[in-house]
Amino acid sequence: MNDVIRIKGYTNETLDWKAWLDVVDVNTATPQQIEVLEMSHPKAKESDYYLLLAHQPAILKQRSEAYNAIMYAPGGLARAERELGALTVSRVNGCVYCASVHAQRFEQLAKQNETVRQVFEDPCTAGTGERQKAIVRFSIRLTLEPGQIGPDDIQSLKDVGMTDAEILDLLHASSIFAWANRLMLNLGEPLPAAPMPATQ
Repeated sequence: MNDVIRIKGYTNETLDWKAWLDVVDVNTATPQQIEVLEMSHPKAKESDYYLLLAHQPAILKQRSEAYNAIMYAPGGLARAERELGALTVSRVNGCVYCASVHAQRFEQLAKQNETVRQVFEDPCTAGTGERQKAIVRFSIRLTLEPGQIGPDDIQSLKDVGMTDAEILDLLHASSIFAWANRLMLNLGEPLPAAPMPATQ
């Protein structure tokens, strides 16, 4: 989807992120830091976020292995629906950067962006069908009232056809953003993407 969305401070545009603490210099990084950057994300060596977390490579390794397994593992919940959970949690937590990333990924996978507009406008009413609405409602409740989740919440997901494996995947995808958003929100800030250099 190529439609730019800007609603209530949220966007599906690509953003940069600037760390408030010193980041690892790739040119002087240790072999362990380089190894964990390379396994974390294809652009980790250019990202303030990963270069900051690389100060503690053992923790970054655990984070990246868990994140990649939760968001990209085959089977279970569809990738677009995992991204919808991540997008919803990021919107509820106020993480503009994460919301932009996962809005883009949802749009790419779901081939539509109306749900993104709805999540940005008011997550409590978002979703283009009953299954999407159930995913969004569950992700909001898990974010705002994690200690109150009970059998009725799980049943609401089963009622829209979700299997046990899909429900577990949604729990993982939504839960990890309690962590991911807090890292982003408290270690730096989103910035407009740098303009592409002019071609000669």
